Amino acid sequence: MTEEELKALDKEVKKLKRISSEWAAQLHDLVEDRLPAGYEVLPDISRATYDACKAWATANAKLLAAQQLKE
Repeated sequence: MTEEELKALDKEVKKLKRISSEWAAQLHDLVEDRLPAGYEVLPDISRATYDACKAWATANAKLLAAQQLKE
C-alpha cells in the first residue's frame, strides 16, 4: 500500500469514527430523553449505530494491518 493510500485509509477511518460517534450520540439522546415514549425508533437507531460502528471497525482493522505491513 502506498503512502497516499495509507493516508486516504486513515482519513476514511477518522470519517467513519465520526459517523459512528454521531449515531452513538443519537442513541444516547434517545435513551436519555425520549424513552420509553420514543421506543418505535429504537430498532432503526440501534441498527444504524451498529452498522456505523461495524464499518469503522472493518476499516480500522484494514488500516492497522496496512500499517503493520509498512513497518
